[in-house]
Amino acid sequence: MSCLIVEGCGAVTLKPTEQNAIQVRMLADGRLHTRHAGVLLERRGSYPLIDLRILNTSAQQGEVESCTRRKVKRLLSFQRYCHASRLLRGLVAHSPGSMHLLDDNYLGQAGHMLSKVSTWNFDIFLFDRLTNGNSLVTLMCHLFNVYDLVHHFQLDMVKLHRFLGMVQEDYHSQNPYHNAVHAADVTQAMYCYLKEAKLAEQLSPLDIFLGLMAAAAHDVDHPGVNQPFLIKTQHHLASLYQNTSVLESHHWRSTVGMLRESGLLSHLPPDMSQDIEQQLGSLILATDISRQNEFLLSFREHLDNQSLDLQLASHRHFILQIALKCADVCNPCRVWELSRQWSDRVCEEFYRQGDLERKFDLEISPLCDQQTDSVPAIQSGFISYIVEPLFEEWHRFTEASLLSQTMMGHLHKNKARWVRLRYAHTPSHTEDKESERQGGGDIP
Repeated sequence: MSCLIVEGCGAVTLKPTEQNAIQVRMLADGRLHTRHAGVLLERRGSYPLIDLRILNTSAQQGEVESCTRRKVKRLLSFQRYCHASRLLRGLVAHSPGSMHLLDDNYLGQAGHMLSKVSTWNFDIFLFDRLTNGNSLVTLMCHLFNVYDLVHHFQLDMVKLHRFLGMVQEDYHSQNPYHNAVHAADVTQAMYCYLKEAKLAEQLSPLDIFLGLMAAAAHDVDHPGVNQPFLIKTQHHLASLYQNTSVLESHHWRSTVGMLRESGLLSHLPPDMSQDIEQQLGSLILATDISRQNEFLLSFREHLDNQSLDLQLASHRHFILQIALKCADVCNPCRVWELSRQWSDRVCEEFYRQGDLERKFDLEISPLCDQQTDSVPAIQSGFISYIVEPLFEEWHRFTEASLLSQTMMGHLHKNKARWVRLRYAHTPSHTEDKESERQGGGDIP
């Protein structure tokens, strides 16, 4: 027997079967939370409401098996990381009798890629394959070692890996775009930005810790739909955060929940750990695309007035917000081969939402109608209105660094390519080409 505290009703005694039934309904509705120190902490449950009646027994069994596999994978990932990190540092002998969870060839390739993690053409898709789907955990552990953050903050490696494993696992792999590979890609980009000459000498260990942690967790537990979808379906998260920065607030609160559950910062003074949680929130909330103009105008004003003073912690924090925003939308600044993959993925996620809206007779959200919104049209507009203005100001801030020049070069080439593809997909152009093939005109 168990007791359930119901507001206004006191304690109610439940049979085990009744308790399980209530928990299933709460999980389906996404309302199973944990309270800690007066703060509502969240873990998972951000999906739009799903009617469990449509799930058959085999699907439920598959979910249980999938959960078990994830737990085993987390354990093996930790063993794999311990072995790989020792191997890469030359601490483990290559004895024929030793058991390797990944063969030496894969470990060697992953290690070689990590030696070039600061290069802008880093292929996160290949790295994710070489690490057996553990790109985010592996990358974060490596970067924490690069910056000696484990020693500086006296972090427990087991707790660190537990936290990173939670973060990686709480990204939904079924999302084409908002998944752990995207988080790893943003983290790698953030690392490149932290190394910019204008920043590198000014940043404190805390700044670096916050920047990497926010990048890794900025989209955790993303449901694969946007805020307007959550609002018009009256999702509980939209109500909880009053229709304002709904997803970003959930990402932050989920991160805080995992920090406390893992105990990663439990050894720090309470005021310091609370400050870290609040600063992480400020960084993650800055990725809300609806606040783009707010940050862009403030950034431009600072640059116009030459008023940025990176000796001030508040100004460094602002630049970390801008850096995270840049990292979050930097895909068009990558080489075409990588940029195109991300474009296809994000549009596929948009189209899935549109299909869901069409299925339930909801108004289809902008950019989500596969019948009218082409990938080239979405991408060329995204670059023109979001990416280009932001990176032009970042280019000014870095004083045209080599990395910034490289990114702007890719951005302009990719934009031109998307515009050409968009023109090639217009009906009039298709008709002209068909007419030309039939000898009906001399259209160039």
